[in-house]
Amino acid sequence: MQHEFTFSIKSLCFDENYHPSDSTRLTTNFANLARGGQRQQNLRNTLSMINQRFNSLAHWDNPAGQRYSVALEIISVEIQIENAANTFPSIEVLKTNIIDHSTGERIEGLVGNNFSSYVRDYDFSVLLPEHNKDQPQFSIPADFGDLHGRLFQSFVHSAAYQQHFQKPPVICLSVSDNKIYQRAANRHPVLGVEYLPNETSLTEQYFKKMGLNVRYFMPDNSVAPLAFYFFGDLLNDYSNLELISTISTMETFQKIYRPEIYNAHAVAGQRYQPDLTSQAHSTTKIVYDRAERSQLAVKQGRFAEEHFIKPYKTLLEQWSARHA
Repeated sequence: MQHEFTFSIKSLCFDENYHPSDSTRLTTNFANLARGGQRQQNLRNTLSMINQRFNSLAHWDNPAGQRYSVALEIISVEIQIENAANTFPSIEVLKTNIIDHSTGERIEGLVGNNFSSYVRDYDFSVLLPEHNKDQPQFSIPADFGDLHGRLFQSFVHSAAYQQHFQKPPVICLSVSDNKIYQRAANRHPVLGVEYLPNETSLTEQYFKKMGLNVRYFMPDNSVAPLAFYFFGDLLNDYSNLELISTISTMETFQKIYRPEIYNAHAVAGQRYQPDLTSQAHSTTKIVYDRAERSQLAVKQGRFAEEHFIKPYKTLLEQWSARHA
């Protein structure tokens, strides 16, 4: 008997009153910001930084720098396995919407941006360390990322995705401190100057299995390039305002989480290698627990193993083979 998966989508407003739901992965960046005594101030400051950055990039017809604000939604995706009693929380991303205060219009932004996934936590925080436990040399399992990649592509092509979103997702991540990036001649009016990496990485290979290509750009007044993962044509498939909504949101998050790179005092030059040990950076006043995040990745990888990978092992293998 062939089992299929159906996807369901839930949306939750991410504003200063946001409280993480019980099903939210707590390693998710926005959930980390929304806990503790300073949660509301954290959220207020984060949203203010996003709006300021958006207006600085969308500066045309915007003399006071207050024309736009960004409204964010947390998109939670659950998998329903045919005949199973419960759904499994699989993916969480962010959706941007742009409010034009000059016209009163609400403009759809991009879905994707931040990306978190239980199965990815399992792959990187459980499967990979166990595979390498007794190995003299680091190696990657032969089918590493296959299931996750096929699940993600199945979701993007699903009826649920098509009903909710007009365009494919764009995911924006930090650059890797293991790689060297060379500035190229190519320049985009919004994304900025392009950088080319000296080699591929495990993250790039993993996202490739999700069907995503990557390009690296440093927008104006940024200090380091961002990694943009996308389907299709990043430079021509999206409007300037859509791209700005992603840059302003994800650069703000990176300034909070990776200040050594994105709040560094020096701007990336012709040849750039990110340095996570650098002291030459400023921190934001926004509280974020990085140590807790890495511990939770292991916990949530174990959760995926216990509630999804092990109980549905045969079914998942059959499904993945059919969708290869």
